[in-house]
Amino acid sequence: MKKLLLLLLAICAFSAVPVAQKADTTKHKKIISNGRFYGSWGYNHDVYTHSNITIDQPQLNSNFTYENLSAHDRVGWNNLFQVQPTIPQYNYRIGYFFDEKQLWGIEISFDHTKYVVYQGNTAQVKGTLNGRNVDTTIVVDNATLYWQLNNGANWFDLNITRKLPIYSTSDNKFVLYGLVKLGTGPNVPHVSDELFGHWNIGHFQYGGWNVGTEALLRATFFQYAYVEFSNKLVYAWYYGLQVYGGSATVNNGWAEQNFGAYEWIANIGFTFHLGKTAGTNTAR
Repeated sequence: MKKLLLLLLAICAFSAVPVAQKADTTKHKKIISNGRFYGSWGYNHDVYTHSNITIDQPQLNSNFTYENLSAHDRVGWNNLFQVQPTIPQYNYRIGYFFDEKQLWGIEISFDHTKYVVYQGNTAQVKGTLNGRNVDTTIVVDNATLYWQLNNGANWFDLNITRKLPIYSTSDNKFVLYGLVKLGTGPNVPHVSDELFGHWNIGHFQYGGWNVGTEALLRATFFQYAYVEFSNKLVYAWYYGLQVYGGSATVNNGWAEQNFGAYEWIANIGFTFHLGKTAGTNTAR
């Protein structure tokens, strides 16, 4: 599954490069100062690949791996209007189209996704546990493994974007276009876990890197407001995650984990020019 996801990421990345168009002899500035800015907020739903979690606890003479774990998200949409907007799985985007034709852009994105290992499934544990070699099957429960990034797997990304115009009215009151993105950035997860009956001290931390590609359809109304629907593929590498390692006061154990994700996103946003109208692609 992970190899398939990486293949899809590569395919999407190459598809983000636009097909060659007719030669345009008009010279255009590469970067302009009055391009179109946009920002959005929305919510997401995610599915994850199976994954391994490796635990290193030097003080306990333990270094072992939980193998073939499955996980789910926690969308929180059932009470969307009864809690703070940052409780469910949310995301935001801030971007800027910088060329005169307003086709290329740069974007900062944040995806607050939640990763929760299923309880009740079986998993293989291999390695060294409290100085003893182990290779056994366990039932994943609070006595063996409770693992969640419930305050977020938290992917920050810097993306390069390419607009694919589809349709616009003559007055630009309605504009429809696609947008493809490719980006990478750090993970800042909040790890909450219990390893064989021992809780860690949960907190936010830097925890590795991710790479992602995204494709969306955006509809802009009256040149300022828009809605968009997006699909995103992500592969995340987590390492140096602080977990219980024998101390009751500090996290002196470490964990690492890699997994892929497929994300559905719905956003609402706003857009405007930073100054006078730019170039030939004035809507959007």
